[in-house]
Amino acid sequence: MLNEELTLRKLEVLCSFIRTGSLSKTAEELRLSSVSIHKALHSLESGIGCALFVKDGRQLKALPAAIYLAEASADLLADVDRVLKKTRAKAGVESGQIRLGSMYSLTANIIPRVIMGTKIRRPDLDIDLYLGSNEDLMKRLSEGNVDAVVMAVPTRDLPEGVQVVPLFEDQLFLASSKNNKPAEANIDLSEYQNEKFLTLQDGFATTSGFYEAFQLAGFAPNVVMKVGDIFSLMNMVSGDLGRSLLPGRVKALMGDAIEFTPLLPKYQATQHIALMYLQANESNPNILALAAETRMMHRNNL
Repeated sequence: MLNEELTLRKLEVLCSFIRTGSLSKTAEELRLSSVSIHKALHSLESGIGCALFVKDGRQLKALPAAIYLAEASADLLADVDRVLKKTRAKAGVESGQIRLGSMYSLTANIIPRVIMGTKIRRPDLDIDLYLGSNEDLMKRLSEGNVDAVVMAVPTRDLPEGVQVVPLFEDQLFLASSKNNKPAEANIDLSEYQNEKFLTLQDGFATTSGFYEAFQLAGFAPNVVMKVGDIFSLMNMVSGDLGRSLLPGRVKALMGDAIEFTPLLPKYQATQHIALMYLQANESNPNILALAAETRMMHRNNL
C-alpha cells in the first residue's frame, strides 16, 4: 500500500543514487545536501517496509531489492513525465500550437494582424484557426476545443471564468446595394417596415444586433432569407436581393458594391469585439502572447 513516506521525489533520489553510487554525487545531481539524500533513502525504506541498503564502512551499499526498485522506478518516472507533458500539452501550456476561434467577419484584416503580431512574439508558434458563430465559438471555448476566441462579447450570460481583453468597438450600418442606396445620410429604421431584409442565421452576434435594432424601431423586419456566413450575406445584398444590417468592419471588403449608411443613434447596436480565454489558461505563454498583442492593438486603435 502507498503511504506518505513513498513519493516520486524519493524514487528519483534512489534512481540517481543507484546510477552514481555516491551520496555526494547524487546530492550534486539533484542539488540537495548529502544529509537530505541520506534521509530520503532511509525514509524510502520505511515507506516500503523492507531493507534497501547496508552500511559498508561510511558508505551505503544497495541491496538487490534497491536495485530492482530503481530499475522499475526509472520506467515509472519516465511514464509519469510523459503523462505530465501530455497533460500540459492538452492545456496548451507546453505546446507550440494554439487553437484560435474567430468570427468570419474578422478574417479580412483583424485576425491576420493578430496572428502575425503574436507570431512575431513567439516565432515557433503554430496557430490553427476555427471560424464560426458567436454561439459556436463560445461553446468551443467552454468545452476546451479552442484555446481562445476573438469575437463579440456576449451581451448577457458570459460564462464564469472567462477573461476578456478588449480589442475594438463596432456599429451596425444599413447595408444596401449601390443600385438601391438610401437618399438620407442617417437611417430611421422605423421608415423601413415595407423593405425586404436579409440576415445571418441565429447564433451570430450580427444577427442579435440586427433584431435588437429593429426592436428599438418598434417592428419585426420582413426577413426573406438567412445565410450561414457574412460573405454570402454581403453578396446577396450587393445583388439587390434585400437590405441588411452589417458591422462597419466589413465595409472595406465590398465598399464598392454595398452602400453602408449609419443608423440614427437611437437604433445603434454596439458590438464589443474582444479576445476571450479561460482564466485557467492565463499562465499559458501562448495565451499571454496573444493577449499582449491584442492589448497593443487596442491601445493603438488597431
